[in-house]
Amino acid sequence: MDTAAVEVTGLVKRYGDTTAVADLSFTAPRGAVTALLGPNGAGKTSTIEVCEGFRRADAGRVRVLGLDPVRDARALKPRVGVMLQSGGVPTGARAGEWLRLMAAFHADPVPPGLLLERLGLTSAARTPFRRLSGGQQQRLSLAAAVIGRPELVFLDEPTAGLDPQARIAAWELVGDLRSAGVGVVLTTHYMEEAERLADHVVIIDHGRVVADGPTGELTRGGRELRFRAVSDLDVSGLTAALPPGCSVAGHPGGQYVVTTADPEGVGPGLVATVTTWCAANDVLPEDLRVHRRTLEDVFLELTGRDLRDS
Repeated sequence: MDTAAVEVTGLVKRYGDTTAVADLSFTAPRGAVTALLGPNGAGKTSTIEVCEGFRRADAGRVRVLGLDPVRDARALKPRVGVMLQSGGVPTGARAGEWLRLMAAFHADPVPPGLLLERLGLTSAARTPFRRLSGGQQQRLSLAAAVIGRPELVFLDEPTAGLDPQARIAAWELVGDLRSAGVGVVLTTHYMEEAERLADHVVIIDHGRVVADGPTGELTRGGRELRFRAVSDLDVSGLTAALPPGCSVAGHPGGQYVVTTADPEGVGPGLVATVTTWCAANDVLPEDLRVHRRTLEDVFLELTGRDLRDS
């Protein structure tokens, strides 16, 4: 069996004179969560819509479970779940009725009552969609996307508007999908969510891939060692003791940050150098820790901190 749930090669998507996606390539494996991240206007939505078969590519090759998402749409629909960020549910449809209808379209659906219970919607089963809260609507859309036991599911901002309890329930459901061998392609603006859920991250900007790899590899290498001590320390001696490429800076409140240029990040040798200097100078370093590089750090490094118009 092909291990790729989604394979995109050289994808181009244009709208008139605007190129939304420019020669974009990535692979999303089966049995793993792939997060497709990017600023607003980066090309995420266009890419996902092409993969879902809602739009045609202008150039390039897209395969979903080994099939063409447009030409083979009929064969793919029973095998792929799609969660839209909004819309898709008649406003008068009751939550339980809608899930039972979705279940009727599949040969071996998840029992609707089980999903309603799992996502905290049992009490809202008889409530029309338009009267559900935003979070309840979001959870119902998630339930509808997975009720057919798909081999691949596309989740667009799956926890937008959810409270912490509902978000955790959604995260646990995504984890269960992965454990069952389902491929998950996730878009989200919550970097914490992507870092927690994703095995693999693809960051795009201006329609091109700017980073692609396992989440742990992208965030590897905490480059700062931080500690607290008395204010106004003379750290010139510490600076001289540090390995080449390292620096130390003092901040208000007795905060000190040692930074390394080593791509592997802070290592045991650097920690030993700092603690040895502190001991020799009768300095007690409190709250000594390596500042871990987060996915948000990586995202901002690659896409910038400026606000986008779109």
